[in-house]
Amino acid sequence: MNRNILSHRRKSLLVALAVLLLLRSRLLEIPQEALVKSLQRRGLGRKLSTEELSQTLQQLYIKGKDGSKTLLVPYQSGISKVPIKSTPRSQLAADANRFPLVPSTHKPSLNKASWRQLTAILKIAFPTWHSKESGIIALHSFFLVLRTVLSVAVARLDGRLVRNIVSADGKGFLKGLGLWFALAVPSTYTNTMIHHLQAKLSLRMRTRLTRYTHDLYLSSAPDLRYYRIGQEGGLEGVDQYITSDISSFCNAFSQVYGNVLKPSLDLLLFTSQLSRTLGVRGTLLLFLNYYITARILRAVTPAFGRLAAVEARLEGEYRAGMGRVGRDSEEVAFYNGGGRERDILWRAYLRLIKHINSICKIRIAYEWTEDYVIKYLWSAAGYGLISIPVLLTRRKRHVGTQASTGSVSDERINDEVANRTETYISSRRLLLSLADAGGRLMYAYKDLLELAGLTTRLYALLSTLHNLTPLPEPTDSENVELAHVNVVLPQNANTTVPPKTGPPLVLVRDLSLKLNPGDHLMITGSNGVGKTSVARVIAGLWAGRAHASSFSRRDASTTLAASISRPHGKKGVFVVPQRSYMVSGSLLDQVIYPDSYPEFVESGRTEEELQRILEAVSLGYLTGREGGWGVRKEWRDVLSGGEKQRMAMARVLYHKPQFAVLDECTSAVSSDVEGRMYEHAKSLGITLITISLRPSLMKFHTLLLTINGDVNGTWTLSQLGTAEERMELDREIIAIEEKLKGVEGWERRVEELTKALSVQDA
Repeated sequence: MNRNILSHRRKSLLVALAVLLLLRSRLLEIPQEALVKSLQRRGLGRKLSTEELSQTLQQLYIKGKDGSKTLLVPYQSGISKVPIKSTPRSQLAADANRFPLVPSTHKPSLNKASWRQLTAILKIAFPTWHSKESGIIALHSFFLVLRTVLSVAVARLDGRLVRNIVSADGKGFLKGLGLWFALAVPSTYTNTMIHHLQAKLSLRMRTRLTRYTHDLYLSSAPDLRYYRIGQEGGLEGVDQYITSDISSFCNAFSQVYGNVLKPSLDLLLFTSQLSRTLGVRGTLLLFLNYYITARILRAVTPAFGRLAAVEARLEGEYRAGMGRVGRDSEEVAFYNGGGRERDILWRAYLRLIKHINSICKIRIAYEWTEDYVIKYLWSAAGYGLISIPVLLTRRKRHVGTQASTGSVSDERINDEVANRTETYISSRRLLLSLADAGGRLMYAYKDLLELAGLTTRLYALLSTLHNLTPLPEPTDSENVELAHVNVVLPQNANTTVPPKTGPPLVLVRDLSLKLNPGDHLMITGSNGVGKTSVARVIAGLWAGRAHASSFSRRDASTTLAASISRPHGKKGVFVVPQRSYMVSGSLLDQVIYPDSYPEFVESGRTEEELQRILEAVSLGYLTGREGGWGVRKEWRDVLSGGEKQRMAMARVLYHKPQFAVLDECTSAVSSDVEGRMYEHAKSLGITLITISLRPSLMKFHTLLLTINGDVNGTWTLSQLGTAEERMELDREIIAIEEKLKGVEGWERRVEELTKALSVQDA
């Protein structure tokens, strides 16, 4: 019967080997010429010229008719086309129900809360049962099961080979050895595919989660989650969450899946195989061994989930510090603050290393106990279990009795010895594999705890983003109208942060105004009185109604809600902030931002028009100096402060909005260039809303809003351009010019006094 079973297994293995060789052969491959032609049609498989590569980098994507985008990625001297579909807003809104905020008392662990968080994230990573990610995990599972089946076959074949040696069956030994080499082919291929599919699964999950997070995080108005998450959501180091934590989560999940499923299958199948030879008594002892091992390791296992979450947070703080120095290197250099920054970074690094060292110390006792239990306790128990069929069964006693009475031939005795040897070798091989599976399953418990910590980190990001309610959109209008705007901040608060809690600091109270096209407004006042806050309200970054609930109720005026109406879109209101932002891309991208190159091409605008815009802001020399429109550089470092501010004004001239809010955006520009830019913008029909302290800019405006900065939040709105006001300004200019004429004389007098003092000191 054993030979029939072995013959059947031999045939099955030969069939499996033939199928594997067929799959690996060229019979099922696409002919090379057809493949090359297919790649060339897609833009792949041929080397791109420098001009084509530059154009690809400039174009970035192709927009489809259905609104989808196809990214153009240079890859191996060719172009790889990656289709991208944004997550619909309806789906983001529906997913918000699955992401309630994490309670402050939640600790990462293997509990219902962590399981609910994991399932919410996995519904994003595996959107449908027929998605590519689901297909990869199904194929991965197939190879995991196949590996376990092959392990059982190897154990049986191992025992058969030893039996043939003991029985001196040379022919059977050679056949078994041939099967051994034949079985090695699918075994090694299976191991390779398991590692490959694990890495593939991690990459697919990371891509899916990253796309979803980008769609959620980089949301347009009125959500603006990327702007509000740190201020309203209170979540710091978002770059660490999106870049590092998503990758770590996907790697941990793909590893845990294989590290849990494979050992579980091994335990199930190996136990079922061993139960045939161990009997009821041995099987019960085997399960008792499982129970004792699990109890010991559970008792000594530390809170790896919480430790992993803390380590990820400290890694984020250290990375953020390094990024800050790189981003603001020039400012740090001006202050010669390298030593101070080194101390800050070193302290952040030491906090991280101290935590990692504490984890290493905690793991010493755990890993010592784990190795002792898994390697030695299980091995000792294994030897005892596999000795049961030999030492305690009736067969052994029966054979021994018959041998002593001489009623059984020597050949029968040798056959029984060979059978026992086969059983022993096979059982030992299975038990060693079982011990390895049990060890990996116990190790997986630690991995599950670390996965729980990473799950909590990623869930905190997604839940915070989902729970940022959209700001109310301003009413669409041809004018800019503010009614009953109140800007109230906590005491000693930074004015860049929306109002939250604390004693109210009233900056502006009950501000109401209406601007028609052509009503150029200048907002002025001393530093810190709330000028930029008004710009944020006009831009829609702050909404009084959204923040009214967080105002202190001790001040009745904070219950008032702002009513805002303005034109929508870039063509409606375009805001230029104080700090000039240079986007990653080419010189052309700097002018057309936030538009992309495909939108520029679609609009029908030309580079000649862009050149005229640069000349209007006194930057016409840039194309020649930097090497053309397509050159890509780190423009934040290439351009000077004044050039960056003029580039920001070039964007205003390119987009030609109805209203342009200019927030101290020309402070590093000379007065003559500043005046030409303002005049050119007005000639294009752009209504200016300027925030500045420069009196020289008043002549370009018709209205003046002065924020007084007193405790009552008062303000005044006056008309500019009357004859009396012009006369007053002219008199002030003449007085200042007269004073400036005496500067040279004052400087000479200072030198004389300095010399006189030096003589007296001598």
